[in-house]
Amino acid sequence: MPVIKILPHPEYCADGGRIEAPPGTSLCEAMLDNGIAIDHACEMSCACTTCHVIVRDGFESLGEMDESEEDLLDRAWGLAPTSRLSCQAILSDRDVTIEIPKYSINHAKERH
Repeated sequence: MPVIKILPHPEYCADGGRIEAPPGTSLCEAMLDNGIAIDHACEMSCACTTCHVIVRDGFESLGEMDESEEDLLDRAWGLAPTSRLSCQAILSDRDVTIEIPKYSINHAKERH
């Protein structure tokens, strides 16, 4: 099973994290299933950018980005060439390393 390494983030994963998830799982689902409560204000429907992550390693192994994700990413805080919406980034069989940006466009945090 591929491993998702999450770099330290003061709110979501202070010490960083390492989780395993089966291929075909989105990064967002994998984090939520493992106690990392990343924002996902649109309930993973690709309608916001609150689950934005920066893929530091393994970007090319994730599923293809579609046009709606590309359009939404233009609004994400801290956009990088390897940015993805974690609800749309689907794991294959390779490990990935991600960083959760310090900020998001979500003005009011939601706790799911």
